[in-house]
Amino acid sequence: MSRNPIVIIGSGPAGLMAAQQLAIQGYKVHVYEQNKAAARKFLVAGDGGFNLTHSEPLSAFVDKYDVALVQDIVRSFDNQATVEWLSKIGIPTYVGSSGKIFPERHIKPIQVLQAWLAYLKDLGVSVFYQFQMMDFDMQNVYLSHKGEMVACQYERLILGLGGASWKKTGSDAFWVPIFERKGINVIALESANSGYNTQEDWSDIEGQALKNIQIRYKNYTKLGEIVFTNYGVEGSPLYYMNRFTRQKSFPFDLEIDLKPNISTDSIIEKLCGAGSIVSLLKNNLKLSKTAIALLKRLDKGVFTDPRSLAMMIKQYPIHVTGLRPIDEVISTAGGVSFTELDASLMLHKFPNVYCIGEMLDWEAPTGGYLLQGCFSTGAWVARAIGFST
Repeated sequence: MSRNPIVIIGSGPAGLMAAQQLAIQGYKVHVYEQNKAAARKFLVAGDGGFNLTHSEPLSAFVDKYDVALVQDIVRSFDNQATVEWLSKIGIPTYVGSSGKIFPERHIKPIQVLQAWLAYLKDLGVSVFYQFQMMDFDMQNVYLSHKGEMVACQYERLILGLGGASWKKTGSDAFWVPIFERKGINVIALESANSGYNTQEDWSDIEGQALKNIQIRYKNYTKLGEIVFTNYGVEGSPLYYMNRFTRQKSFPFDLEIDLKPNISTDSIIEKLCGAGSIVSLLKNNLKLSKTAIALLKRLDKGVFTDPRSLAMMIKQYPIHVTGLRPIDEVISTAGGVSFTELDASLMLHKFPNVYCIGEMLDWEAPTGGYLLQGCFSTGAWVARAIGFST
């Protein structure tokens, strides 16, 4: 092997997984991170429930990814491989009621990261902080460190530079102009896994959730839970709709099916019983207080007519006006075009330079799929390098 190390830029989940797999193969690995600490976005993601992957059968699991190559990549290092790796570094997991896979309840996100970094250290991986990539060529990567420029020769260069959401974590897309100057096609980064701004004012039900509902846009549907906010609506079924609505001109309507398991005719029948409309909604249809509050916004003529009300229960319109700002969203769509990469994720224009993680032009829903995609791309590139040397 060469005396030069394999250099990885970015200590997110993709970069750390690449480092791990390469070190296991015996390579000398140096990781450079622009922040003072590793994997800040990884930790921020854990604030809302640290689901690391999903227990879904692999055949259904890979369908969540919108790029065929990424589906193959996930098959090669799948959700079971992630669970086995976590166990190896001392992180036991459990499957939640929704199928998401979490560290055991007493384990915090920082403990997962500390265990991973300790494992990498034992493997001989060196991690250097406060180094920001400024450029690269066929032999060197140029890094800014505390006001000085450092040139590092590499055997292979792996770039895990992230997307453009949550800039406070370092995911700031600083690399995009660098790639564009080199003639590397980068698909514009856009909000993904984003809530929607709406025309409606939800102040009376702000913070309240609708559970077990279905969101519909044209022929696309998704079950789940949504939350009303001071600007609009959030929730996994809405995030799922992003990829189908992103290119459409706002405003337009999404529809909520408040009772997806009951037909319109059955709802009409239940609304024709004795009692007030509110009591029928509560007792016959078992609608929540939030759902009833939503329906009370309807015109009185609609609210008091069983057939009209049933139609609204099955397709309550939400007037959406846009996605949330890119820095607020969970992840971004767009990134390095796969036309610029070979099957090993190596740049055609720069042999021995690879791209991994969220900086690539793929997307997936929340629920463990995003992290799994990052783990898998890191492992994929490490395996490709091992095969080629």
